[in-house]
Parts: sequence; structure tokens; C-alpha cells
Amino acid sequence: MQTRDFTVTAKIPLTPSTDADLIREQAEILRDNIDAVLLTDNQFGKVHMSTVAASVLLLQNGVDPIMQLSCRNKNRIALISDLLGAAALGITSLLLVQGNKLPKGFDPRPKAVHDVNATELIATALTMKTDEQFESNPDFFIGGNIAPHVPDPESVPQKLIDKIDAGAQFVQTHVCMNMDLLSNFMKHLVENNLIRRVSFIAGTAVFPTAEAARWLKENRRNVMIPEAIIKRLKQAKDPESEGIKICTEQMQEMAEIPGVSGVNVMSGGEASAIVAAVHAANLNS
Repeated sequence: MQTRDFTVTAKIPLTPSTDADLIREQAEILRDNIDAVLLTDNQFGKVHMSTVAASVLLLQNGVDPIMQLSCRNKNRIALISDLLGAAALGITSLLLVQGNKLPKGFDPRPKAVHDVNATELIATALTMKTDEQFESNPDFFIGGNIAPHVPDPESVPQKLIDKIDAGAQFVQTHVCMNMDLLSNFMKHLVENNLIRRVSFIAGTAVFPTAEAARWLKENRRNVMIPEAIIKRLKQAKDPESEGIKICTEQMQEMAEIPGVSGVNVMSGGEASAIVAAVHAANLNS
């Protein structure tokens, strides 16, 4: 997944209407500008093609996929089946997550599975990678999620430590556009010597409108978007250009935070906006 000093990844939002041609188009836009593309597993409860299939399409078009699997959607047999399939198809980068609660409005409402939790799924992937009983051990690069928060200076981040002990090699934050919060959180992790054991990828976003930022802030519990950013987008004469400018500033600030080794950029609009922000940030000059 990492080919440059500071890793830059992007997220392609799969939707019910995403087809092979759309993935190929976005791969063409992103391929020469980022290190890898994250594919989320039925995010927000929107049913779409499997991340295994979408990952193969990216591989065929010269892009390294980061395949997400959610414990919310499948039992352990189905999850292991997807991991075996990913290994057979040459998919190596994984983001293994618990999965958020489904939003209201589903009828009939699907049942959450949670046969295993994210830490157990990470441990399962590590077993596949290292257990000598497997005829061929996949070269997985295993990741998990983390939510930045105000740390208790007297405690250790035990959930994160558990994921690292289970086999996580990188962790990716949810979108966190509050730089003070992210800086203080990372300082706590540095003080606990955790950056020596795992790579940290900070999440940010490029929004085309204030409404897009507002929706994400109000519908994703772990997303951190300050009101000041939404206000900038709302007051801008050209919100799309302002969104790119904000994202550029965010990436440059994240690159200066001790312990942050990369960024993941999601887009509320076109993939070309991610490319524009990455070029403007000039992180690997």
C-alpha cells in the first residue's frame, strides 16, 4: 500500500448503482496520484457489489485496493471465505472493522451479525498470514479503524493496543478535521510508544458543498467536522474550490503531526477533487 514517504490513499464510495465501468473510470483518475484506494463494505447500509469484486476491478486497472470487511454484515464463515478469496485473487491490503449501526429507514430491517468483533477478525487474518498449517500464507497488510478522542492522560488506549496485539499493522482514523483533537490524540499515542508498532493513517475529506459536510457530521457518530469548516464552505463563492483548499490545508497539517504516516481522503463529490487536493498539498516533493 505504501510507495512514498508519506502515504496518500483515497476512498471510492461504492453505491447501489456503482458498476464496473464507474470503478474503471475512477481508477483512471486516481491511479497515478495515490498509493491505494479504500473500498467500504456496504457503508451506511447501502447494498452494493462485494468489496472482493470491486477490489479485483481496481487490480485489473493498476490500483492497489484496500478491501474493507465489516463484522456487522457476515458471520465468521462468510468473513473467512472472503479473506480466502481475497488472498487467491491477489488482494493484500485489508481494513477490518466492526461496522456502524444501520441508520433508520430500512424496511425490512436487516439483522446485524457481529459473530466476531473487529479485533477477532484482525487476529483471524494474522493466523492465515502466519500459521504453518496453511499451504500458502497470504501476504496480508492488516488494518483497523480508530476514532480520535480526547485522551485520558492517566490511561492507555487499550482497544487500540488489543488490535495491534491481534495483528494490525496500520490503523486508519475516521474523518477527523479537528486538528487540535487529532494532534492531542496522536501525542498521547506517541507517549505510549504505539507509533513504533503500527502506522497511523489520518482521515480527512474534500466536500463540494456545506450540505455534504453537514450530512456526514450529523449521520456518522465518529466523524469530527468543526462548524468553522462547514461555515467556510457555506460562505464560499465557489464551494467546490473551497472544499479542495480546506482538504489541502488539512493534509499539510496532518503531515506535520508526529506519528501520522499518511492520510486517507474521501470525497463527497468527484474523484478529481481528491486529485486536485493531493497535487496542491504536494506532500512528497
